[in-house]
Amino acid sequence: MAKRSTKDVDPTDAEHREVGAGLLEEQMGPSSSLAHLYRGEVHRMQVWRERLDQTTNWAVIVMSAILTWAFSSQNNPHYIILLGTTALVAFLFIEAHRYRGYDIWRGRVRMFQRNVFAYGLDASGGLEDPDWRRKLGQDYRRPVIKISLEESIAHRLRRIYLFLFSVMLGAWSIHVVTFASRPWPDSAAIGPISGLLVTGIVVALYLVAVGIAFRPRTWQAEDELHEQAVGSHR
Repeated sequence: MAKRSTKDVDPTDAEHREVGAGLLEEQMGPSSSLAHLYRGEVHRMQVWRERLDQTTNWAVIVMSAILTWAFSSQNNPHYIILLGTTALVAFLFIEAHRYRGYDIWRGRVRMFQRNVFAYGLDASGGLEDPDWRRKLGQDYRRPVIKISLEESIAHRLRRIYLFLFSVMLGAWSIHVVTFASRPWPDSAAIGPISGLLVTGIVVALYLVAVGIAFRPRTWQAEDELHEQAVGSHR
């Protein structure tokens, strides 16, 4: 097979065609420094992804243990489920902080994929960000967190935690309505706090979580996956 030249990659893009052309040359092969850099960034992203998964696993384990104990006897108090929900909130904040770190490495990986590998595979689409080299260089010189804590919380709520909170809210509702020895709202009381007030606080906090997850915003986090409707074609 004849070796392709730089001009064979994209003759219509004289300014940026050397990016894609490099993928076909020996110095940009699997042993090049750029390839090693990319593999290193993928590894770091994977490590932070695993840290997120570990936090989620612990949250699910704690939730399962609390629900099992809460419904093991009718005499067990309902507020143990609320304490379990508080533990989930702690896991949510831990995971949100980790997600902000994960976004740094994922952003670099996506920058390589969009501007180097995607262009090298199909140069007809053009270079997505002509300024990507300068941005990546600045990010290496001075790494900064690129998304707010509120946005990272919204990401994790959408992914898993809003579902976990919904399970806990449903379990608590069943416990105070059908599983308790007293009728609601007396069954939802916690000490001197009336059942109506406890119920109002629980529902209000759940609505706050829904609002954080789904309020309109401009997302700053790097895109991870795009969903495409079944049966649609590009």
